[in-house]
Amino acid sequence: MSGEIAFIDLKAQQDRIRDRIDAAIARVLDHGQYINGPEVAECEAALADFCGASNVIGCANGTDALGLVLMARRLRPGDAVFVPAFTFIATGEVVAWLGATPVFVDVDPCTFNMDPQHLEASIADARRKGLKPACVIAVDLFGQPADYPALRSICEAEGLFLMADAAQGFGGSLHGVRAGKLGDASTTSFFPAKPLGCYGDGGAIFTEDENLAHELRSLRNHGAGKDRYDNVRIGMNGRLDTLQAAILIEKLAIFEDELLARQRVADRYNQALSDIAEVPFVGNAARSAWAQYTLKVQNREAVRDACARDGVPTQVYYPVPLNAQTAYKHYPTGPGGVPVSDRLAEEVLSLPMHPYLDEETQDRVIASVRRALGA
Repeated sequence: MSGEIAFIDLKAQQDRIRDRIDAAIARVLDHGQYINGPEVAECEAALADFCGASNVIGCANGTDALGLVLMARRLRPGDAVFVPAFTFIATGEVVAWLGATPVFVDVDPCTFNMDPQHLEASIADARRKGLKPACVIAVDLFGQPADYPALRSICEAEGLFLMADAAQGFGGSLHGVRAGKLGDASTTSFFPAKPLGCYGDGGAIFTEDENLAHELRSLRNHGAGKDRYDNVRIGMNGRLDTLQAAILIEKLAIFEDELLARQRVADRYNQALSDIAEVPFVGNAARSAWAQYTLKVQNREAVRDACARDGVPTQVYYPVPLNAQTAYKHYPTGPGGVPVSDRLAEEVLSLPMHPYLDEETQDRVIASVRRALGA
């Protein structure tokens, strides 16, 4: 068998809905409202209907989504925001934008999500260092929701705002509650490789707080008030483009089906690889969006090289924890550092994962991984 294997196959998805995508783009070209066109509100309503959120605010990308919420929370220097050390840089980056202090918290070795016990210890340690705990940003890494019941209990006891970074987790759920309703505010990214992605950059914020939603809509549009030339707060240009909203509407229409397909792919991987590798753990109450399918392996580079010789692509998310990256080394970690994050950075290996991975191609991936692991 031959043929290139896609790590994420956006072309197969596009082939499925190309006529609908073309028609959606054509409608935008016809009406010409490229900024704040009617598709933006339509997309926000469809996203709200999907996850059950009362308010959805589309924005330019997932990073801006995080930053806008922190702007609305009026973060200041001296405030501490607790973020997992094992994730993409945007989660910590937005804290530094506002002059606040990201505090890096270790993660659970099974779920790879924020460890509630280390969060508690990190909050106490931050106070001892003279910081003011303000917010927790939990990340739904690789698609699985974080332990929100435990995190919320801590946040309520400590008086902290809980933000859910569902950039990888939109489509997932916990105890039947979908991502988008798991935090005081939740955010997501529509980067093309995400489970629900557009054809460029895009993002969204979800909240039940009407006042927060009102402020976020102003902040994403330069802080505009009722009059567009009377800006009532310091904002940013963080709007969702009409074209991207139009594309997302069509992709959202097939998203439920794609989530089921991702689960089927994950189930086949689990069945074929659990005897030779540590496969992903998903808690009984959780449903993952399967943004990635990630193993823990020893001798990772040798495994990657062997797979590459077979034409099987792999990726490493993430090889360097946030606290070890050059621009962030001076920020604090919780007590004892982040040993789990350090270990995961050396062991994680992601395999091709998308809704259009057919069984024959997946069997090629499985066979290659098994050979590489000496099975």
